[in-house]
Amino acid sequence: MIGKNTIKLIKSLSEKKYRQKEKLFLVEGDKNVKEVLASDFKIEQLFATHSFLEFASNLEKAKQISEVTREEISKASHLKSPQNALALCFLPEHKSLPEEMDSLSLFLDEIQDPGNLGTIIRICDWFGIKQLFCSPACADLFNPKVIQATMGSFCRVKTWNTEFLPVSQIARKSGSIITGAFLEGENIFTEKLPEKTLLVMGNEGNGISADTAALIQKKIKIPVFSQEDTKAESLNVAIATAIICSEFRRQTVYPGLLKV
Repeated sequence: MIGKNTIKLIKSLSEKKYRQKEKLFLVEGDKNVKEVLASDFKIEQLFATHSFLEFASNLEKAKQISEVTREEISKASHLKSPQNALALCFLPEHKSLPEEMDSLSLFLDEIQDPGNLGTIIRICDWFGIKQLFCSPACADLFNPKVIQATMGSFCRVKTWNTEFLPVSQIARKSGSIITGAFLEGENIFTEKLPEKTLLVMGNEGNGISADTAALIQKKIKIPVFSQEDTKAESLNVAIATAIICSEFRRQTVYPGLLKV
């Protein structure tokens, strides 16, 4: 059974102030919970149905396990269509910035939509990007909507909340070219992209902020292919991130390779 006080706690974790107060975040859905059970995240309490517990692995990771019904999960869930499990996990301790940049890393400048942020974390996982830096004005990484949108990828992508300046300094020290996505810039499909890059993606409505833009060394863009007089003004930031990351990986992993 999930008690009333626990349901109240679970519901409160939709707000950052309560996540910080309780030092907990919520993971929902069968796939996400299985992913967190296999990760380094510490689990305070797991609520799950008998069918989930029967086949789940790594259950010893959870400090407490409560077998409940789907109806009980529905009462506590933030989802429109709750599944068979939810977990209360401890927020990770603050970690220092890395000393070295990977060949391709990402910095998100004021990405405010939780769905976009979660999708970008999933994109990083798909393209093998392990370092994701988020400005303080970004959506909270442990917002339940962010966690849900990652589909478990939050367990594999390392994330930091940080100002841009120290990240840019690490990038320069590492020999990475600081590259930003703009509406104007070099065409990613015709331009040789840097082999070592810190890629900056900007806010959904305003793009990259002026202070961050001042430190960018190379501007790139996704070209518009529509020939119509009226067309979309821009791409969704998560979709744009996927296209750009795909082209970076294509150029470095499959340079000059074309099947005919």
